[in-house]
Parts: sequence; C-alpha cells; structure tokens
Amino acid sequence: MADVLENRYAEAEKVIVICDNLNTHTTASFYKAFPAAKARRLAERIEIHYTPKHGSWLNIAECELSVLSRHCLRNRTPSLRSLTRKISPWTRERNSRQCGVDWQFTTADARTKLKSLYPHIQLS
Repeated sequence: MADVLENRYAEAEKVIVICDNLNTHTTASFYKAFPAAKARRLAERIEIHYTPKHGSWLNIAECELSVLSRHCLRNRTPSLRSLTRKISPWTRERNSRQCGVDWQFTTADARTKLKSLYPHIQLS
C-alpha cells in the first residue's frame, strides 16, 4: 500500500481502498511496518471500505478470480508487462460477454441462515 500511495497515486489527496476483513487490512499495519511519521502520513491518505463479511457476492468474485487463474495464470509470469499481455485480452472478452449472476440466495434463505445477525427486539 505504501508503494501505491507514494508512487501510483502520489498526487491523490485520498485513496479509497476496498478490501476484505483480514486483520492486517487496517491503518494500524502501517505503524507496524514503518516509522511513526511515515505511517501517519500514509494512514491519513487512505480510506478503507470493508466488504461485507457475509456478502454472497464475494463468492462470485472468488469464482471469477479462479477462472482467471485457470485461463491465464497457470505458469509463472516473468514481468508485469507479460502479465498485462496475458490478462488484457481475457478481461476484454469476459467484460464483453457481460454474463449476469443467477442469485439463488433468497431473502427467506437469508433470514433463516443469518438469523443470529438480526437484532432481537423485545416488546413489552
């Protein structure tokens, strides 16, 4: 993230990052990796948005990454340029098809499966 903030988006005032809830995905990690002054500079420029822990869309993203791995990443890629040459045509083709998602998880399923996450209200 330091490289992203200091090089690729060096001119950006704030960088918004979307990531999962892994325990290292916090601004506190900067303080473990860098001196306090640098960690603070980095932490002030990043805004982290976490993906839902129980979001079924994550499964779809994982499936898509699995397809990418099987189609493009079977062998080691020697450089970023080579990786881009491999992935770009695949990405264009996948995006041009714009396949939808047939959601199977219904609201009723969610209420049953995620019951423990809903607040319990006691009416007197």
